[in-house]
Amino acid sequence: MNRRDALMNSGAVLLASASASALSQEQDHSKMQHGGINQSLIAAANDCVVKGQACLAHCLVLLADGDKTMGSCAKLASQMLAVCGTLQNLASQQSPLVPALARVALEACQQCEQECSKHKDKHAECKACMESCQNCVKQCKAIA
Repeated sequence: MNRRDALMNSGAVLLASASASALSQEQDHSKMQHGGINQSLIAAANDCVVKGQACLAHCLVLLADGDKTMGSCAKLASQMLAVCGTLQNLASQQSPLVPALARVALEACQQCEQECSKHKDKHAECKACMESCQNCVKQCKAIA
């Protein structure tokens, strides 16, 4: 075998390897898009993050205006955001830490839900956050 044949053979092996890797990644991506592991939990945690950020921003505006009744809501929404953001990240990675973190997120979401329920009739942001926390609690219970 000459040098040219060796290079051609190694090129073919590299091409086949790259094709197999691309196919594997495509299958993994397809699996995650079509009901893969933790998809419901990821969606619920994401919704909590989105709704929680809106709630926290609303609470901060009200606090700046002197409404001290929103202090606890802001604190618990901030706590929930930290936990649910991490949960979403680790669930997306299919981390083995997800069940343990889901138990913590369940508690954070229950606390946030309870506080937001006090303001649900007056503030749409709190009502939306409360509802997203309720859904996340259900998803966390299924995993934890």
